[in-house]
Amino acid sequence: MCLSIWRLSFDLNLFVSLRLARRECCAADREEEFYEVLATGVELTSTFPRLRTMDNFIKIEKIGEGTYGVVYKGKHKKTGEIVAMKKIRLESDDEGIPSTAIREISLLKELSHPNIVSLIDVLMEESKLYLIFEYLTMDLKKYMDSLGNKMMEPTVVKSYLYQITRAILFCHKRRILHRDLKPQNLLIDKTGIIKVADFGLGRAFGIPVRIYTHEVVTLWYRAPEILLGATRYSCAIDMWSIGCIFAEMATKKPLFQGDSEIDQLFRIFRILRTPTEEIWPGVTQLSDYKATFPNWMTNNLESQVNTLDADGLDLLQAMLTYDPVYRISARAALQHPYFSDLDTYKIPAA
Repeated sequence: MCLSIWRLSFDLNLFVSLRLARRECCAADREEEFYEVLATGVELTSTFPRLRTMDNFIKIEKIGEGTYGVVYKGKHKKTGEIVAMKKIRLESDDEGIPSTAIREISLLKELSHPNIVSLIDVLMEESKLYLIFEYLTMDLKKYMDSLGNKMMEPTVVKSYLYQITRAILFCHKRRILHRDLKPQNLLIDKTGIIKVADFGLGRAFGIPVRIYTHEVVTLWYRAPEILLGATRYSCAIDMWSIGCIFAEMATKKPLFQGDSEIDQLFRIFRILRTPTEEIWPGVTQLSDYKATFPNWMTNNLESQVNTLDADGLDLLQAMLTYDPVYRISARAALQHPYFSDLDTYKIPAA
């Protein structure tokens, strides 16, 4: 039976409809997802019971464009506080606020952590919804680009990796996956702090692991189980992404730069070897696995990432373990010897 489009009232002048595409509504196996989004929408009514308007803020400049909206640098008129303003596209009154936006608001409400970007407020202007975030000057991608021919300092790589992993552990302990970790979603400030941003694809997960959407995570940072068609996945996909980011910080170039899903797989195979049942039980049963895949037989990770010491390479290999069951967890990663000499006094306490 096809689900209908639902609408919820936030206050007298704002109706939030939980956007569920009609083609998805009619799929029985997506019904659970619909009720999850519905629940997050209901929860928001108690968090932001009466959304304020944009009267107190001015836009300074456009600084980016995300999955479902434009991001501006802005300023509070009275306090002078600089903020990031994410404008959510509302395509029509019938569809209302995208469920991805509702999910992001709900998740960020739960995630108060020094390494996760803070949601300051949710505002309304005519038919536009604005998420007001703390402003950080640069993302990790722009920072690496700004270095030119210079490499990142090993101490900075280690500190950033620790902070990113700590933030993701905080999420995973609360049964939240990020699902779109990449350098562009990691914001940094001038004091050496890095923060995870953009939870538009993030979602809560339960036990046992549910069937989730296939198309998540930007291609270069996408875990092999997703590329091979797995529909059941969990925290391990975030750890793979962190591993890719770790390698990129260490070398100043993405580790696996595929231009299609099959090219991405083959680039992974060339460096880590083609997976087999011996090293990844069940891999041949994944829907997009082909017995005709080229058989690369050696692991060349060390030659590709030759700037790391032995502990760093060991941690990277653990993050890029094929079998998600044995891929290192965020908790275990933070206890790895690679971080034993990390000076944490400049890192805010979690």
